Amino acid sequence: MSVMAISKEVDVEPSAIRVWVEGRIVFVELTDGRIIGFPADRFEILKNATDEQLKEVTLRLNGYALRWESLDEDITVPGIVAGKFQLP
Repeated sequence: MSVMAISKEVDVEPSAIRVWVEGRIVFVELTDGRIIGFPADRFEILKNATDEQLKEVTLRLNGYALRWESLDEDITVPGIVAGKFQLP
């Protein structure tokens, strides 16, 4: 009797376990341990937000999205990881 092992790589979209803002930088801690940050000014609505509004960020959709309720703004975590920003 022979046994064959089949290895299959599965791509999993990144999700976040924590989000916070320091200065005008938004930091996201991913489930794989990475911490990434991006300037709020890379998104039109966040660029015009006050520092206090930026700090009101929460995680939504099981860590797949960032939400600013008072700004009515949502940004996907996979989009951030892929570097898909609105502004240069």
